[in-house]
Amino acid sequence: MIKFPIYLDNHSTTPVDPKVVEFMLPFFTEVFGNPSSKSHEFGWKAEAAVENARKLVARLINAESRNIIFTSGATESINLAVKGAAEMYSAKGNHIITTKIEHEAVLDTCKNLEKKGFNITYLDVDDFGIVNPEDIRNSINDRTILVSVMYANNEIGTIQPICEIGKICRSKHVLFHTDATQAVGKIPVDVVRDSIDLLSFSSHKIYGPKGIGALFLRSRIPKIRLYRQIDGGLQERGLRAGTLNVPGIAGFGKACEIANSLLNGESKRINYLKNMLYNGIITGLNGVKLNGHPDKRIANNLNLSFEGINSDSLILAIKEIAVSTGSACSSETAETSHVLEAINVDEDLKRSAIRFGIGRFNTEEEIQYTVNKIIEKVNYLRHISMNSEKGKYAEA
Repeated sequence: MIKFPIYLDNHSTTPVDPKVVEFMLPFFTEVFGNPSSKSHEFGWKAEAAVENARKLVARLINAESRNIIFTSGATESINLAVKGAAEMYSAKGNHIITTKIEHEAVLDTCKNLEKKGFNITYLDVDDFGIVNPEDIRNSINDRTILVSVMYANNEIGTIQPICEIGKICRSKHVLFHTDATQAVGKIPVDVVRDSIDLLSFSSHKIYGPKGIGALFLRSRIPKIRLYRQIDGGLQERGLRAGTLNVPGIAGFGKACEIANSLLNGESKRINYLKNMLYNGIITGLNGVKLNGHPDKRIANNLNLSFEGINSDSLILAIKEIAVSTGSACSSETAETSHVLEAINVDEDLKRSAIRFGIGRFNTEEEIQYTVNKIIEKVNYLRHISMNSEKGKYAEA
């Protein structure tokens, strides 16, 4: 039995895993203390819960717990990393390198820094959405202080050559930040292997609660220092003032623990569902284009353009299936995707792109229903469009 509506927008957010909800509940009414209260048991228990979560979050990316800074989410983590590094190392230089397909949290932050006198290089990507590491190497100069390249793209799912980029940055003594929001919990992420100095991610992308995220901040070889962006307290090594969100942090830790335990098996299952969806659609329809790399992509992502279709019309036609046209953070604007623009997708195909995000709780029955419904509605909309065009010519 399929439960409607079917949720296939797991890039924008994921449902909280019931095991995470259950684990969080005591932290609202029983273990409700402030972790900064050092004089009584309520504070001690809260602090212990935070530090346990810190270990679980760190373990998912092969980091040490002391290198995890809790924030309100990936956007804040990105701002703290990019702005904090820019301000801290401005005496060394004012040059930052990123790509044209980053999330708005990176791009808008860089635009803000440009207004303050920083020089930003926005690198091109190829038609699959992959940046050439040699372009990064060649763009680094004696004024470069930071490189920021996302681990996996939030719209087209393409995975970047992070390890190679990290090694280049380390050899050039330039800080390397990655927005790993879409990668953590889906593929193995290792800050040591990949020579990552700063890494941002969110709880709500891995079946944890909203309003909590983390920044990995390397504390040795090299030790990274940042200018804090929020004043008012000494929490989180003095980098993020404010009372800690203990229920959220506890839930984040539990979500990371579950993701770590399911990583390999879940990825294989979701990839199977993704292939089922893709193969079903292209078998039943012609004029379908895959956006992004065919192989170097996260398992849960499928971004397709349908010739002769407007994506908004298709989304309205499949109201019982939740999908999107791209980033949830930019869905209120009428502009076409900057990511699809950067990978040279034709204008008509940009306006016909749909992003399917498959998740932990999707079933084969849901995927098959989606395949059938997409084929039905695309054929219907193409038929309507063809008749409309014929009508125009007849009137002329």
